[in-house]
Amino acid sequence: MIDRTANGLPASDPAAGPSEIEIATRRLAAALDALESAVERRHETDRGEDELAARIQALGHDRSRLANELDGSLVRSRELEQANREIAQRLDTAIDTIRSVIDAGETP
Repeated sequence: MIDRTANGLPASDPAAGPSEIEIATRRLAAALDALESAVERRHETDRGEDELAARIQALGHDRSRLANELDGSLVRSRELEQANREIAQRLDTAIDTIRSVIDAGETP
């Protein structure tokens, strides 16, 4: 007669070694541990990817802001160059006018 445990399964004979169910249970537990480790590694990878995506997005915003500032600086630089040319032209005109007045005053 076969001895049965409380759950109705045959009792394992300690001299015969682990039963097939015990071996399968150990393999299942090892597989579940490996799966749990893989899931945790995946979560860590996803968190790293999310952080990287956030950094890339922040860099994109910074790039846009800097591009706008550069465009504004270029416009301002061109305006200053134009103003500088106008001032130089007015100074040349004023110098020529002053020279002609001085030359006219020196002749008797």
